[in-house]
Amino acid sequence: MKQLKYLFFPVLMFIFTALNSCENIKNSKYITIGMVDGWAEDVAMTHIAKAILDRQGYHVIIQKASTDMILASMNNEDTDLFMGVWLPYTHAKKLAKFPGLTHLGTNYDNGRIGLVVPEYVPVNSIEELNQHQKQFNHRIIGIEKGAGLTTGTDKAIIDYKLDYRQINSSTIAMITELQNAIQRKQWIVVTGWQPHWMFGKMKLKFLDDPQKIYGEAEQIKTYSRKSFGKDHPDLAKFFSRLHFDDETMTDLLTKMEDSKNKEATAKKWVEDHSELVQSWLDKN
Repeated sequence: MKQLKYLFFPVLMFIFTALNSCENIKNSKYITIGMVDGWAEDVAMTHIAKAILDRQGYHVIIQKASTDMILASMNNEDTDLFMGVWLPYTHAKKLAKFPGLTHLGTNYDNGRIGLVVPEYVPVNSIEELNQHQKQFNHRIIGIEKGAGLTTGTDKAIIDYKLDYRQINSSTIAMITELQNAIQRKQWIVVTGWQPHWMFGKMKLKFLDDPQKIYGEAEQIKTYSRKSFGKDHPDLAKFFSRLHFDDETMTDLLTKMEDSKNKEATAKKWVEDHSELVQSWLDKN
């Protein structure tokens, strides 16, 4: 029995120390930000946040995962932040599963999702797609399954009674197929969103959506785990102020797409926009 007592106390101390260490990590300079790799705006904003916080003495860890996994991880208090929540449409249902998450701020106001074609395609509305099934090969080139945009497109096919099927693979695959089609002047319709660098690199247009299947203008927001604001009040204030207008977002996305080193490009962008960055950091 004495041996059990001697064993029990060290084990108890080990558990207490481990729990205390976890709590210290949450209140330390270690910050974890979830990021969906392949989402140009999310990748860009996350690297900008990392570049800024690194200069403030924080150690930022970027965790690459799907939206669902990031939200679930934040709900479990494992991941601190996610800067790529699109509302009120794209991620509304996903976010509703985790009512405990905290809204910190709006990063961008003029987001848009929908069906996109090259400008040379003489089609201007989703309602016109059935008139040109053969030219489009009855296909809508989509992105990853499970994405809010993918779900919206499934609904658009049903509600507009389109004789089309959505081809899902990845964002990178969609962009590659779009670029190849444009080089050959072929007809193609893809699922797309703005802000995205592809609108700066290629001449594209959204198809009108009379039924508003894809909603109106969307905002891109930052959400955090429930206790993040309590653990890091200064950072919560910083993320509440971080905001990109159309000009700064376009500039950032273009520079990041042309870059082979995202971290270095983000650091340079932060240096070149020091006044804007300081306004985000201002504690007054």
